[in-house]
Amino acid sequence: MKYYIIAGEASGDLHASNLVAELKKLDNNVALRGWGGDLMITQGVNVIKHIKNLAFMGLADVIKNLGTILKNFKFCKADILSYNPDVLILVDYPGFNLRIAKFASQNGIKVFYYISPTVWAWHKSRISQIKKYVSRLFVILPFEKDFYKKHNYEVDYAGNPLLDEYQHFITLNVENTFKTDNNLSDKPIIAILPGSRKQEVKIMLPEMIKLIKLYPEYQFVIAGVNSLGKDFYSNYIKENEIKLIFGQTYNLLKNSYAAIVTSGTATLETAIFNIPQVVCYKTSPLTFYVARLFVNVKYLALINLILNKLAVKELIQTNFTFKNLKEEFQKITKSENYRAELFENYKLLSEELGGSGASKRTAELMYKYLTQK
Repeated sequence: MKYYIIAGEASGDLHASNLVAELKKLDNNVALRGWGGDLMITQGVNVIKHIKNLAFMGLADVIKNLGTILKNFKFCKADILSYNPDVLILVDYPGFNLRIAKFASQNGIKVFYYISPTVWAWHKSRISQIKKYVSRLFVILPFEKDFYKKHNYEVDYAGNPLLDEYQHFITLNVENTFKTDNNLSDKPIIAILPGSRKQEVKIMLPEMIKLIKLYPEYQFVIAGVNSLGKDFYSNYIKENEIKLIFGQTYNLLKNSYAAIVTSGTATLETAIFNIPQVVCYKTSPLTFYVARLFVNVKYLALINLILNKLAVKELIQTNFTFKNLKEEFQKITKSENYRAELFENYKLLSEELGGSGASKRTAELMYKYLTQK
């Protein structure tokens, strides 16, 4: 069968590559074409548009590159029709992929969507688009199945692919040389995950690193993002005793005693590694005000959304102060009872997510839907 796959971001490239690896085990005569990154290329996908040329962040960047984006849409539509795939597999990247889903569906092409747009948080108008143009939706958060059911749309939940990545990492990293490889001491490590975007790091990191001088018994390590570069972080680290390490977030989490994490996928990854954490988030007052008008969720951290309770503390916007951060940090590092309660919540999370093997199970479902009469 012929598969056309579109992933527009690094995370999508990762999850798509794992999915493709499993599809190839099921389909011996597979043909693969699409948009993605190096990981998809490694799995044999003929990538005709690379993700490094698709990263447009924020409204200003989109407006600036509007001509390129429109050309990308035109090229994509023509390429899909020319390739005439048995199925179009869209991976996350909703701003682009939902428009392509409509086009493909209207041209008689079966559409599978892997990793749902966050319509449960905002943009609920997209639900009707998904129901109309997506043949099958494969979600990665357990509560999404019930959410769509309330909207009379049956979706598939086969687990969360982050658990596959965790299992893969643990299997390959039996030898633990992280501290010696990075010239770290024997002090307990506190991981600082300040986010992946410049604006959020700029706001979050200065408050986070204020803890360093108050807790000399720990060594603080920042999980750096390669795209931001060392010089960017140097503006905020200054004279503080702190280590900056790039491209080793999982290794850092594996070796940490506690973590301070900017809200996002990293909060779920930190929980999977069983590391006590405090979740933080702050943006500009205007951005936050506008977001509140459209975003309708009880919690911000994914673990809290999945468990439907305040399993980990959230310090959001005006609550993200150094006083509150210090108070919560004290609890996650010094209170054994508090840490034990967090570990119990992580255990519940693990039960909800359902273990590793999501990529395999999702591929099996896709192949079943494609081959059943």
